[in-house]
Amino acid sequence: MIAALFLALALAMDAFAVALTQGAKFRPDARGGLAIALTFGVFQALMPLAGWAIGAVALVYVEAVDHWIAFGLLAFLGARMLGGHVGDEEAARALTGRALLLAGVATSIDALAAGITLPALGVTPWLAAALIGLVTFALSGVGVMLGRVAGDRWGAWAERAGGVILIGLGAKILAEHSGWI
Repeated sequence: MIAALFLALALAMDAFAVALTQGAKFRPDARGGLAIALTFGVFQALMPLAGWAIGAVALVYVEAVDHWIAFGLLAFLGARMLGGHVGDEEAARALTGRALLLAGVATSIDALAAGITLPALGVTPWLAAALIGLVTFALSGVGVMLGRVAGDRWGAWAERAGGVILIGLGAKILAEHSGWI
């Protein structure tokens, strides 16, 4: 359960960074902020389930090295987030309509890849997806509100923190399955 919570927090950070920037630059009203949070939360909840389904089919073929695959995917995603530019394109324009849906997909691609790692984490996929969606919804809503008040100075920090968490989860999976801990 703790691993699922850390995964949810890490995956929500790019959505949080985009929501923070949206709040700072475009000052969406409550309805706009709710639309951003809900869209990001729904996509972040659905994508890990799709990734899990892909992983469940492939698990038979890669079970002996699944921990290495999980580590590689999470480390790659984490390193990308450490670069601090995952949500730049999504944050550049006001998110409404089609742009909001595309941003929902774009900010949750990492959740698709992370969903493949759910069996290695030993987390129930439905619980993880619900937790990821709820955490993303909450943090995105908070991000829009904070952005309206404080500007967008925390976005890059939040994204980098998410990257560190993903790399740490990958290392944990590798260590546990390799017998190092």
